[in-house]
Amino acid sequence: MAYCDRCMRWFPHNRALEQHVEDSNFHWPCDDCDLDFKSYDSRKQHYIQSRNHHYCRECDRHFSFEEGRRTHMNAKHFYCENDDTLFNSYEGLQQHDREAHNYCTDCKRSFQNATNLWHHLNSKLHKLSSYSCPGSGCTRSFISAAALALHLESGTCPSGMTRIKLDRFTVRIDEKNYITNPRRLITGPDGGYQPPPTSRTWATDRSWNGWAYECFLCNNTYRALSALNQHLQSPRHQEKIYRCPKQDCRTEFVTLSGLCQHVEGGSCGVRMFQQVRDVMDKLTRRINVITI
Repeated sequence: MAYCDRCMRWFPHNRALEQHVEDSNFHWPCDDCDLDFKSYDSRKQHYIQSRNHHYCRECDRHFSFEEGRRTHMNAKHFYCENDDTLFNSYEGLQQHDREAHNYCTDCKRSFQNATNLWHHLNSKLHKLSSYSCPGSGCTRSFISAAALALHLESGTCPSGMTRIKLDRFTVRIDEKNYITNPRRLITGPDGGYQPPPTSRTWATDRSWNGWAYECFLCNNTYRALSALNQHLQSPRHQEKIYRCPKQDCRTEFVTLSGLCQHVEGGSCGVRMFQQVRDVMDKLTRRINVITI
């Protein structure tokens, strides 16, 4: 005779008891672990948690090895292998990867920090070059307003646009000084604001301090005189005529591209304000109709 403790029933022999366990809704055995569960859900939870089982809970499927299960999960489900977590959508998995792991799901690449990931996600690998350069004779396009502004400031555009010209244009259209700082501007002949005059400074061999060429403005040193002069021709020592429009930020910038990067990066949350987006969109539209 064989007895079932859970059902309190006797059976004529062990095979009859085994058949009862297989057929009964009160028995959910795990033969591999020699365990018997009271419900399907409790046995399924055992499959999920036990290291003895390589189990996909979505497909109710067992695998011989963990490597096979992970391969299946990555191929068939929205699955984070690092956390062994499933998501309802690809967008949910992407959001989790970005926030928890600084990881690009599309490229299957990890990044050291959130800033590096942000730059990667905003590169040409993931964004279309939808900002066409309006300069005459230039056919280049860029992925953001910041990249377009940097191109125009660089002086390499065939149109002849430079940082100084772009600054004048921006100050002129920013009539309410939303992104420019009137304290760092001068009043022009017509009563409007304009950027302060830019002087071109060149260093000579007299900048040699005995072991390097030294900038007399900031005391940075350079191995070559040409490197020092390149530094002096950069906007490094120019007036910071741009500023973040967010009242509790007000970070200042020398260049429009620097401000655009700040807004697009969202480091202070300024891009969340509709007014800021409207101003930056207006600026982009106005840049796109420049006649050079």
